[in-house]
Amino acid sequence: MTSPAVRATGAWTVAADLPTASSWYGQHDGAVQLDAAGAVLVAGGADSASAALSQAALFDPVAGTWNVVGALRTPRRLHTLTRLAGGKVLVAGGLSGSAPGAPALASAELYDPATRSWTPTGALAGPRWGHAAALLPDGKVLVSGGTSIRSGTTTKALRSAELYDPIAGTWSAAGDMTDARTGHSAVVLAGGAALVCGGTAPVGTADDPALAFCELYDPVAGKWTPTGSLLRGRRLHQATKVSDQAVLATGGAAPGAPGGGPFDPFSQRTAELYDLNSGTWKTVAPMPSGRALHRAVPFGAGKVLVVGGAASDRDEAGYRSAVLYDAATDTWSPVAGLATGRWAFAVAPLPSGRVLVTGGIARSGLAAADPAATELTATTEIFASEAGANPEADRGSNPDGEGGSDAVPGSDS
Repeated sequence: MTSPAVRATGAWTVAADLPTASSWYGQHDGAVQLDAAGAVLVAGGADSASAALSQAALFDPVAGTWNVVGALRTPRRLHTLTRLAGGKVLVAGGLSGSAPGAPALASAELYDPATRSWTPTGALAGPRWGHAAALLPDGKVLVSGGTSIRSGTTTKALRSAELYDPIAGTWSAAGDMTDARTGHSAVVLAGGAALVCGGTAPVGTADDPALAFCELYDPVAGKWTPTGSLLRGRRLHQATKVSDQAVLATGGAAPGAPGGGPFDPFSQRTAELYDLNSGTWKTVAPMPSGRALHRAVPFGAGKVLVVGGAASDRDEAGYRSAVLYDAATDTWSPVAGLATGRWAFAVAPLPSGRVLVTGGIARSGLAAADPAATELTATTEIFASEAGANPEADRGSNPDGEGGSDAVPGSDS
């Protein structure tokens, strides 16, 4: 006897397409909510040839349309995008151009919603891309790790971290992390502690090993200290704030070459929960299936919505499925699937318990009509549960909080 199918809840509605089909590859997601009304800004990203874009567009949640706003002064991908406490948006670092050999950027820019334009601000101490950014309680932005040029076209992961002061418009050193990493996540918890986890330390292989080591930044002491390691190394994963004390890590690409544990040729379906009080991770219920390059956002008190993704970044069609995790019951439940499967897309919470997704990669390699051409999507979809999530617990109703999918620190491509 077969078990009855579990009914998926909620629904996705289609909104207007992005002005330019774009992707935001890696850990971050390319979008920030600008205000309590639900306006969403996307900036930069990559086109189908992996060339950096200067586009910036603003989503109007009432009309359901996108409006082109002032373009970035420098095209960039694999940058970070952070909404500041005063309402402006900081873009930092990234790559300009297409790989390989794309120019690395140390420059930073500020978007002003009042003028819908970008202006230069203080530059990072050195170029970096694939880094993480997090808004601290004092209004400063912590940027950590990332990738830079070692020599010629070879690259290295960074240990360094920097703090942006929005009042002075300058960066200062935040002390080095214990380990170098890139493509990681950064989530701010109680007391302003920033948890950094996962990512890779490139060693020149096609599938660099995923990192399990985690550390915390203390903004008061200005120091990094090791904390409990992930139970499995994770890259191309998501780390999402569940509460001021807890973070959920989901999925990620295959761990890499055999040697550090059981080899898994597919994306991970495991999930684990970090507890700030104990400084440890514990295994929680696995997702119904594995995924990497997905997006995850808080969706009401103690819940996380996981959307889209793929098994890897080669020869893949984007997933349409979405699932909801409930920390109170340690369970996953299916929700309605996307109309267009995608990975490496932008996501942002909206007011009243809704979530916006836009852009991303629909198919690549052998999954695409032309294996030599990556297929992007410009489509936009908005999810709402049937009952609606609790708006008071939804980060979408508090744009002055740490914003983003791990506070939407950033965005890339």
